[in-house]
Amino acid sequence: MKTTLVIGLLSALAASALFNLGAALQALDARAAPKALGLRVTLLWRLFHHPRWILGFALGLIGVGPQLLAYADAPFVIAQPALASGLLLLLVIGKRLLGERVGLFESIGVLGIIGGVALVAWGAPGHVEAHRGGIVVIAVVTGISILGLYPFALRGTRWDGAVSMIVASGCGFAATNIATKLVGDDIGSHFSKAVIWAAVGVAMGVAATITGMTAFQRSPATTVVPVSTAVQTFLPIVVEPLFLREHWGSAIFDGAPLIAGLVLALLGCVLISRTRAVSQLLADANG
Repeated sequence: MKTTLVIGLLSALAASALFNLGAALQALDARAAPKALGLRVTLLWRLFHHPRWILGFALGLIGVGPQLLAYADAPFVIAQPALASGLLLLLVIGKRLLGERVGLFESIGVLGIIGGVALVAWGAPGHVEAHRGGIVVIAVVTGISILGLYPFALRGTRWDGAVSMIVASGCGFAATNIATKLVGDDIGSHFSKAVIWAAVGVAMGVAATITGMTAFQRSPATTVVPVSTAVQTFLPIVVEPLFLREHWGSAIFDGAPLIAGLVLALLGCVLISRTRAVSQLLADANG
C-alpha cells in the first residue's frame, strides 16, 4: 500500500475520531431546546452557551484539517467511508456513559465498518482523480444543497415533517463533505475557487446542523441518526462519478472488493448508529 494512501487513510480515521469525540463532549452539556426554535438560527445560538459544547464544536473544526489531508492523499471512495469509523469510538463512549452491554448487532456493526473500510482500501483504484467540467461540479453540489435546504422553504406547511428534516440534514452534510473535497483539490492551484467552496461547506454545515437538531426534536434519535449518517457518508460516494473522473479500470477484481466493502461499511454504519448508546449521544450533542 502506497505511503500517501496510508497517510490519507490514517488522516480520515483521525478526522472521524475528532468529529465524534467532539460530538461526545457536546452531549455532556447539551439540553433539549424548545420546539419553537426548530429551523431557526437561534436554536444553534442556544447551544453556544454551553462551554463543553463549544469545546466539542472546536474539535469538530480541528477535524477538518485531517479530513482535507485525507481527501488529498487517498481516493475519495476510501476516505469517505473511513470517516464513519469514528462511530466505533462513539460506541465505546456511549456504552460507558449509559452502562449498556455490546450486543450481537453492535458486534456485527463493528466488524462491518472495519472489514468494509479494509476491503475498500484494498480494492479501490489508484488515486488519480480529476474534476469534471466546472458546470457539472457546480450542478452536483447545487442539487444536493437544494435537497439540504428545501425544509426551510416548506416550514409551516403540511410537508414540514420529520422525514424531510432527517433526509435534509444528511444531504446538507453530504454537500459539506463534497465541498470540503473540492477545497482540498483547489486550494493549491485555484485559491479563489477553494474559498468559494469553503464558504459553501460552512453554509451547508450550519443548515445541516439546524435541520438535524430539528429532526431530533421530532423523531427518536435511533431513527434520525442511522438515516442521516448513512446519507451524509454514502451519498457523496454514489454521486462521485458525476463530479470526479476516476480510473475504475485499475480497481482490483473489476471493483468487486470495493463494492463489497462499501456495502459492509454501510451495514456497519447503520447498525452502530442505530444503537441507543450512539444515537442518544449524537442527539444530546445536537440538543
